[in-house]
Amino acid sequence: MTVKLVPDVNAEKRIDPATRRLVRTGVDTVLNPYDEYAIEAALQLKEKLGEGTTVTVFSMAPESGKETVRKALAMGADDAVMLTDAGLEGSDVWDTAFALAQGLKKHGFDLVICGSLSDDGSTGGVPGAIAEYLGVPGFTNARHLDVADGRLRVQRETDNGYQTVSGPLPALVSVTMAVGEPRYASLKGIMGAKKKTIAVQTPADAGIAQPLGASGAKTELLEFAPPPARSKARVVTAEDGPSGAAAIFEFLKEKKLA
Repeated sequence: MTVKLVPDVNAEKRIDPATRRLVRTGVDTVLNPYDEYAIEAALQLKEKLGEGTTVTVFSMAPESGKETVRKALAMGADDAVMLTDAGLEGSDVWDTAFALAQGLKKHGFDLVICGSLSDDGSTGGVPGAIAEYLGVPGFTNARHLDVADGRLRVQRETDNGYQTVSGPLPALVSVTMAVGEPRYASLKGIMGAKKKTIAVQTPADAGIAQPLGASGAKTELLEFAPPPARSKARVVTAEDGPSGAAAIFEFLKEKKLA
């Protein structure tokens, strides 16, 4: 299960004009809220499968984020691996996915569970890219998952309901909030998390030789600006339904939306 560490979701987000990257210093770091649903999905699956099933948290983050990762252990995960190196700073979607995939290969896995988005980037591109780099089936937007006889069975959310798909393990799946509300860490879980292992892995440990971080990124932020101030609303008084509909249609035409 992959977990990202992000700035506090309630904190004001700022871009550093010099580096053109999100400012992460001076702000509390938390588990990506979407990844908490991945943790919940993994723990539910462990409860179904029973003895011999292990939930490992895998995160690419500075070593200073250990205590934040420990929250996932307090929720019930068994152990954690942190891919850590100063050279990873500034990684884009592709670098992040590549690095995580190499780390996961080194550690070994049967099923990788991811959140669908990250609160700080919201690209939604990392899970699919990890699956591609791993060379395993990728299942997205899962609201429910089961494992039986070496196969993963998933209910994928769609615009009109859901579809049921399945495929062989190993595999990767990204989950939605419909998998269930993330559980709170109990006092027993918090105390037990202090004894659980958080292993540190470097890019060299994972066999990564190519440049990563800002120097290896395939994308670059060229410029940014605050969104324009919202203009005053236009109020239209219509005599009846048809004239009101006509006024709306004219407005949409003006905005090139009709």
